[in-house]
Amino acid sequence: MGKYEELKVFKIAYELAFTIHQRSLTFPKYEQYALADQLRRSSRSTCAKVAEAYRKRRYPKHFISKLSDADSENTETSLWLDFARRFDYIDQVCFEELKEQCDSIGRLLNFMMKNHTMFC
Repeated sequence: MGKYEELKVFKIAYELAFTIHQRSLTFPKYEQYALADQLRRSSRSTCAKVAEAYRKRRYPKHFISKLSDADSENTETSLWLDFARRFDYIDQVCFEELKEQCDSIGRLLNFMMKNHTMFC
């Protein structure tokens, strides 16, 4: 199998983390060490957990566990986006695009967990 960077889920998660980083820089200064930081951290962690899972793929239970952790981080990212929208730090169009990416990542992670033998 190839590298984790070739996984569709990693590519989407990586782009999401990059976009979130760029967008969060426009949040109010008082949110830079609160909401913006949490949003950046959880989105980056999703990527990291996918990479970790891929390295553990020869151990199915570890692989699934790391993918589950990635899914949890992705869900956290989605929640922080809800707050960012509610506080009007991002507009509706941006919010919908970012939420769709989160949803896509979640679907792919769940597919990988259910079909782990395709990856292990």
